[in-house]
Amino acid sequence: MTSSPALHYRVRPADPAAHLFDVTFTVAHPDADGQVLRLPCWIPGSYMVREFAKNIVTIAARSDAGPVALTKVDKDTWRAAPCDGPLVVSYTVYAWDLSVRMAHLDRTHGFFNGTSMFLAAVGQEHGPHTVDLDPPDDAACAGWQVATTLPRVSGDAWGFGRFEAADHDELVDHPVEMGTFDRVTFEACGVPHHVVFTGRHRCDTARLCRDLTPICEQHIRMFGEPAPVPAYLFLVMVTGDGYGGLEHRASTALICKRDDLPQEGVSEVTDGYRSFLGLCSHEYFHTWNVKRIKPRAFAPYDLSREGYTTLLWAFEGITSYYDDLGLLRAARIDTAAWLELVGQTLTRVLRGSGRLKQSLSDSSFDAWTKFYRQDENAPNAIVSYYAKGAIAALALDLHLRRVTAERVCLDDVMRVLWARYGDGSGVPEGGVEAVASEVAGVDLSPFFDATVRGTDDLPLADLLADVGIDLVLRPANGASDKGGSAATRRKGLPDPGDLGVTVASQGGNARLKHVHDEGAARAAGLSADDVVIALDGLKVGASDLVDRAASYAAGTTLTVHAFRRDELLVTEVTLGARPATTAALVLRDDAPDDVVARRDRWLAGTTVR
Repeated sequence: MTSSPALHYRVRPADPAAHLFDVTFTVAHPDADGQVLRLPCWIPGSYMVREFAKNIVTIAARSDAGPVALTKVDKDTWRAAPCDGPLVVSYTVYAWDLSVRMAHLDRTHGFFNGTSMFLAAVGQEHGPHTVDLDPPDDAACAGWQVATTLPRVSGDAWGFGRFEAADHDELVDHPVEMGTFDRVTFEACGVPHHVVFTGRHRCDTARLCRDLTPICEQHIRMFGEPAPVPAYLFLVMVTGDGYGGLEHRASTALICKRDDLPQEGVSEVTDGYRSFLGLCSHEYFHTWNVKRIKPRAFAPYDLSREGYTTLLWAFEGITSYYDDLGLLRAARIDTAAWLELVGQTLTRVLRGSGRLKQSLSDSSFDAWTKFYRQDENAPNAIVSYYAKGAIAALALDLHLRRVTAERVCLDDVMRVLWARYGDGSGVPEGGVEAVASEVAGVDLSPFFDATVRGTDDLPLADLLADVGIDLVLRPANGASDKGGSAATRRKGLPDPGDLGVTVASQGGNARLKHVHDEGAARAAGLSADDVVIALDGLKVGASDLVDRAASYAAGTTLTVHAFRRDELLVTEVTLGARPATTAALVLRDDAPDDVVARRDRWLAGTTVR
């Protein structure tokens, strides 16, 4: 890089206590007609317009000749008055969003995604960009380090200094963590992988590395060595109660509960730790599937407006299939645990009638307005392209094996997609279906018509029978029943009553979060946001409303007292029966040897050649 780069940023945690970053952006050769500056309005991997520019507190520009006027063009765009270069734009960013999507700064650490921080010089986005990351002056932040996969130009490893990117797209795809974090390293297929922990924790880091190593290695080997990155970084923000992740080209930003991390002296894989490993596996799989194999609508990304595609079911759903399957293939969990997780995913799909109204392709296309902006009617109107997409991927895997006599599986499809589109050129809208049909040597359009473009429930029971697994559907055993287990209520008991609602706590009171189609509460005239205070003349709260209703037999009529805003409602509700939408996948004890062998090949990702 030259000593005077054409596009250069300086980022400084100016006031950690006030959550303020100062950014200086120097454009050496501004547009003669007036340089347009734009901040992204969304971040890849999270399909919602977030309007990051709302966090710019102050902004001003100058040149060697003096101040340069900035005119606001729209919510995230400014135009500078014509001037001779260099144009220097100074702005302050408010950073108080503790998530993986935006920016957060206090005296304990700083974190940001480039989409929250780096204005683009419109028309010059494809040239090299450099960034100086400066340490805070605040004495409370002494000893801070830096963790990022941005290529380093100067400064000590894990220290502040200068970094570079080939273009603005790369610049915003390397999140930055700064603070007094903990760091451990492991190798997977010869590639160094670093895990950085921000926040108080008691993680058994040696065990975590032992578990992540085979998970990462089996993903690398599935697509084929070498890995597409020279190094990889897991950025983990540890909190009291949090969960989420966002993929990047050589790293991922994660947030997790500290109790979900493995603890010293505890050898079991707790539900929380299993969930965290699945999250790591999911985001790591995205290194191939969405960061490089991506929808053509994202090649390149246009971060100034929504990018529409019908393929999110493939990029998120297929990834959601392989994330926990990766734990199984890496021998971090056993088959029973994996089947439990699949049963829980299927349960989430079946418990919403929206699955019968919205297809996976429509769910993908409407992510911007529906999936990422869910309201009280969401279960009745939409289906998750993550959850149903994962089940569709499972179905596709088994269908491919069936129609090709096990010569082909979904792994083969993913490898062809990687070979053909791993350069980032983008998969066309029908591309996944076309590749699957090509690899199978069979026209799979009827399968995709039903599974991706249709709204009927998937033929899972039939497909699972091929591998000696029974699909069991039953009513829920209680409000906390997430599915995955075939356990049923004791025989001889009456069917428990069901209100057809999900409940949220509002000061301990039972606020109806969702009122489901065809349920008893809807028939009684209750609505989302009603607060139920009594059932059959007895006080109820968020913790016991659903189970209290279940203590009565289906068909029982009860009086309900509820508040809608500040008005008391008194109505009669006739409890329905709990629907059989709780799923479990159960291994057949009597499966013949050839079926067991077929199941073993499926789970291992092997085929018959």
